[in-house]
Formats: sequence, structure tokens, C-alpha cells
Amino acid sequence: MKIKKLKLYHFPATRSARVRWALHETVGDDFEVQTVQLYSGEQYRDDYLLKNPNHNVPLLEISMEDGSVHRMLESVAMVEWLIDAFPEQRLSPPTGLSLERADYLQMLHFGGTWMDMMLWQIRIHEHVLPSAQADSRTIERYRQKFVEEVEPQLKERLDRNAFICGEEFSGADIVIGHNVTWARGYKLCQDDIFRGYLSRLSKRPAFLKAFEDARDFSPEVPNKDRMKKFSG
Repeated sequence: MKIKKLKLYHFPATRSARVRWALHETVGDDFEVQTVQLYSGEQYRDDYLLKNPNHNVPLLEISMEDGSVHRMLESVAMVEWLIDAFPEQRLSPPTGLSLERADYLQMLHFGGTWMDMMLWQIRIHEHVLPSAQADSRTIERYRQKFVEEVEPQLKERLDRNAFICGEEFSGADIVIGHNVTWARGYKLCQDDIFRGYLSRLSKRPAFLKAFEDARDFSPEVPNKDRMKKFSG
């Protein structure tokens, strides 16, 4: 069975950008993008909630030639699925019992869980939650953990190799690379080693396309004290 259409529901520079990057790396420009205006609450519309009860982006809609439609809601799962669905692009070690594959999956999910969680806690308390709910202690805690626990692991890898899992770019760099851009927006990952890493990533045409709308992103949620429903 073949894919008929791929449609990404997206908002600039958010986690959907990593999926857009993976799509450009695997299928080129052969997919549709629909922007969901998060700051005006489009993610809470009834028609969108029917597709994505998590009221966020990304949402990847996969339409098959037989008329069936499947929807994916988790960004790292989308990246992993796309990379594995197009092995001819050589963006990951082959599936199987190899240490290279184990390391690749480890870093792919490290980016999507541990690293992502810390960045989200910083973001949500600095720029998303109403003032009465924001907690400066949470911000301080996760900023410290990120500097002391995450950055050293990444620096050790990038000291040895050009990319996260070796000398070749992989799907793990899509997730980690997106997170490094996110971290730098919050004055983290400031060492030259991260600047060099992003310089290498930014030479990829798929990276440039995925982030071509990043200037449309503002970290500050407008009127957040009055947007009672918005939760990120």
C-alpha cells in the first residue's frame, strides 16, 4: 500500500518544525502544510480536537491510496517513522541488533524526552503560563539541570564528531538540532561548539525550509493572563 498524501499541521519554530524538517529530508516538498494559529486558539476548535485531542502541533495526517487515514500526534514518533519509511535516504543506522542503532535511538529519544521536558518547563513558566501560575523556582531548577546535565553530554559527543551520532547526519540530529535552536533562544547552549553544530545543520536545504517561517514565532504568548484556556 502506498501513501497518497501527507499533511502536517504546523506552527512556526515549535515541535512541528522538526517534523517538517524530517519531511523535507525524506519526501522533499511532496507534502502539505497547514498552519494552526496557536496563539488565537485554533487548536481548541471542535474540528481540530476531533483530530488531535491533545490540542497542539504537530499533527501528521497520513492518507493512503486505499482511502484510509492515520493521524500521528507525537513529533519524535513522526521523525522516527519517516526516517525508517525511507531507508534509501540513509538517515539512520539500519534496524537490527547493532550498537549504532541502539545509540541512534538513545539520542533520538533523549532529545524528545529528557531534553525536551526541561526546555518545555523553562518555556511554559517564562512565556506561556499566566503570571499567577508561573514559578521562578521551576525555571531556575530546569535551567540548572539543563546546563549541568544536558549540555555536557551533548558537548562530549560534538567534541568527538561532527554530528550527534557520528560523522554522518542522522534523524537524531533533527530532534537534537531543533532542541539546540530552542535552547539558544533561552540563552542556553551558548558555547561555540553548539554554534558550530548549528552552522553545519543550517547548510542542509531541508533545515532551511523547515525554519523558513521561524521569524513568525514569538516566544511570548500575547495576553496570556486573559487566555484562560491556553495551556501550551
